[in-house]
Amino acid sequence: MPRLSSAALLIVLALLLTGCQGGTTPSGSPSESSSTTASPTSSASVPAASATPESPGSPPASAVYKPADAKGKAQNVPVPVMPELAKENSKAGLEAFIRYWYAQLSYVDETGDVSSWLPLISEDCRLCLRLRESAEDGYTDGRWLMGGKISVPVVEVLWRDDSIQSAKVQVIQQQIDYYNADGSIGRSSSEASNDAFAFFAKYVNDSWIVVDLGVIA
Repeated sequence: MPRLSSAALLIVLALLLTGCQGGTTPSGSPSESSSTTASPTSSASVPAASATPESPGSPPASAVYKPADAKGKAQNVPVPVMPELAKENSKAGLEAFIRYWYAQLSYVDETGDVSSWLPLISEDCRLCLRLRESAEDGYTDGRWLMGGKISVPVVEVLWRDDSIQSAKVQVIQQQIDYYNADGSIGRSSSEASNDAFAFFAKYVNDSWIVVDLGVIA
């Protein structure tokens, strides 16, 4: 997977920020921490990724979903299903894919299972790899997380005649609490966040893959 050059990243991100309204502060490159929010506009026609008990790999329909709490891990978490639109090489297809990608990331945080999310990222996406390491570490040796659900109110796709497409995404995540296998409190909680991300993806072999990701500072 070709790596997005620094120059290309700066150009695309600058174009992203040109159309930004409201809670963003222009910056030359993505960073990894910010309190910035994306402007409140989005296409209402793109279906969100579903997560139902009928999804492949999900628990039986009779199983009851139970979120994690201080006593134990989440149980019977439905697996997000990729909508058909998210498989298309189009502006609407990319938006649907982005929403599915974050639904999968939310599932990773809730379960520690990265098996469906990993094929969606490139090894060039350094922040993606750090997200993977953090999620896996949270479930090592019987540990678990509580909270951390992700929602994506806004996706703004900047569609260009280029091999790499980009978007600005508002990502809201609930507070995350960490527990050890014996039920004791792990490391300090991660506060709830509301950030704007620069999202870069490439369409390869009839599917999207994320090649870079960063918080817009």
